[in-house]
Amino acid sequence: MTKPKVLFVCTGNCCRSQMAEAIGRSVAGDKFEFLSCGSNPAGFVHPLSLMTLESMGISTDGLESKNWDQFLEQDIAIAITVCDSAAQTCPVFPGGGVKVHWPLPDPSQYPGDDEEQLEFCKRIASRIQLKIQRMAAIDRAELTNEQLAERLTQLQDL
Repeated sequence: MTKPKVLFVCTGNCCRSQMAEAIGRSVAGDKFEFLSCGSNPAGFVHPLSLMTLESMGISTDGLESKNWDQFLEQDIAIAITVCDSAAQTCPVFPGGGVKVHWPLPDPSQYPGDDEEQLEFCKRIASRIQLKIQRMAAIDRAELTNEQLAERLTQLQDL
């Protein structure tokens, strides 16, 4: 049985969505296939993301900045935008899945020195981890897409 695909979408696909993809694989990879993409990919994974994931003991293998075009033909069960810009422009993916928004501040834009930026990035990663853990605990079997979207949207404030 194939696992449902969860796609994290951001504009640059270099920081928040990359962390969400890697964290998802680490904490709920047995339930979902986690992917990430961007509307205007930066072409690299931000060093803050890599350092944060490594400090959490989470593998960064296979992370790369990707355009959402490569996912337009895939059966995406859940698309989660993590920045406001991507939320406004995110396409509809095939397969009848749900689309929700978990707004998160961009650690790469956080003011401060390197240490302060890294600490902020770690806080964002912890929020992402909590959201994904709660998402994985949802029993999707009896939920309609509308109900699932509502449950997932409730996680945005964590």
